[in-house]
Amino acid sequence: MTAAQSNEDLLRRVFSEALGLPSEMITDTLTYGEADNWDSIAHMALVAAMDAEFGTMLEMDDILDMSSFGKAKEILAKYGIGF
Repeated sequence: MTAAQSNEDLLRRVFSEALGLPSEMITDTLTYGEADNWDSIAHMALVAAMDAEFGTMLEMDDILDMSSFGKAKEILAKYGIGF
């Protein structure tokens, strides 16, 4: 991670790549199902990409609870990832 690249920037890139959305569409209010691309299959790809990027292993409750970009930041914070 470069000094200019924050964890939020990294997470936004992960969301953008996993969901096939432009990064400017990735805001705290982006929710599961809001974007046509964020379905159950994309959700699991997103979780895998987050785990790989941040070195986490999200618990099932957190995976099920991750309903927005903002919520993803809250969940990662529980794993010691600062935002």
